[in-house]
Amino acid sequence: MAGETSEAEQATATAEIVLSKQDLREVTAFAAACAEEVLAVFEAGRPDDARPREAIGAAWEFARGGERGKALRDTAWAALKAAKDADTEAGREAARAAMAAAGAAYLHPLAKATQVKHILGAAAHAARAAELVAGDDRTVGAERVERAACHATPAVVDVLGRFPAAPGGGGRVGELIRLLDVGLRP
Repeated sequence: MAGETSEAEQATATAEIVLSKQDLREVTAFAAACAEEVLAVFEAGRPDDARPREAIGAAWEFARGGERGKALRDTAWAALKAAKDADTEAGREAARAAMAAAGAAYLHPLAKATQVKHILGAAAHAARAAELVAGDDRTVGAERVERAACHATPAVVDVLGRFPAAPGGGGRVGELIRLLDVGLRP
């Protein structure tokens, strides 16, 4: 019947994926590197606002062996608030990339397509920021996605492969997530 979920779909939706702390560190390092590339976009409009920089710094700290605790989560939330305060849409996307970098450490071990945003969200927001800086040139976003794909380590690709394909929706950032997702899967 329409609207019913099959047993296989229910099992997939609730299945857990094994993620080690090292897996989370690899994903977070990838996300931090992607977000770091567009940090200057945010800082150009708000040079005295350190929240996105602090989120990226906290992501790097976790990626390099630090704890995944309240401070990391707080910097992610602060970067999201900074996005709301940004003067330009490109600045907002750059701050969202920083938020996503800190949030990558909180990838959940659930076999849900939405979790792919924790892995690829920072790269997609960074690509969108770059597009906007270039006058909404989508070729710039596609080039940024290609570059991110080249920088994804085998460990990041392995973690991504444990999850279902990226979900639909999400506007242009969602499109960039799906473009990167397809580019990283065999």
